Amino acid sequence: MSRNLDRRRDGLAGPEPGERDRPVGRRNADGIRVDPDVEVEHDPRRTIISAYVRDEPGVLARVSGLFHRRQFNIESLTVGPTQNEGYSRITLVVEEPDPGIDQAKKQLEKLRPVVHARELAEEPVARELVIVKVDGEAPDEVHAITEMYDGETLDAGPETITVRITGDEGKIDDAIDAYEQFGIREIARTGQAALARGAAETAHVDDTHT
Repeated sequence: MSRNLDRRRDGLAGPEPGERDRPVGRRNADGIRVDPDVEVEHDPRRTIISAYVRDEPGVLARVSGLFHRRQFNIESLTVGPTQNEGYSRITLVVEEPDPGIDQAKKQLEKLRPVVHARELAEEPVARELVIVKVDGEAPDEVHAITEMYDGETLDAGPETITVRITGDEGKIDDAIDAYEQFGIREIARTGQAALARGAAETAHVDDTHT
């Protein structure tokens, strides 16, 4: 007690070094402090995170850079305009333990261009698009597969056929497997775009026009 009083008289108010609260956790190789709860073993799971962002230069680089620095496992990332001019929606499919998913949402919302970020955990409406170019030696069989998956032939020639399929992730995977028999030359796949199901808001955008 007397030592604390002496320190206050000298202009050094506050607790002794041994009495001060210490930061919880440790720093990783990048110098980032790691929450011990995050380090506890949790099984990873795949989920969709939707971020509603202002259209500013470099916003996508900030979001992808954040996930790179934190070493989050991104399976796909899509971005596009929304119903409100000047705002975009970034949809990320990630595979992380629950603490990592929570941390990803918190870190996203700290970025200045991000208005709102949330996990779409309640079976969201999610679709993606794939364009597949296959060898054109069996056009009738390729056409039959395309029809079976409600697809569209975009280009057909003597050497290659290019088709488009839209659907959920399982449908896209199945279609690609079906085209394997013809010899796939190239694939362009968008990754998932998603919205919350029903009347639930995908993002809280009350400050959209502020």
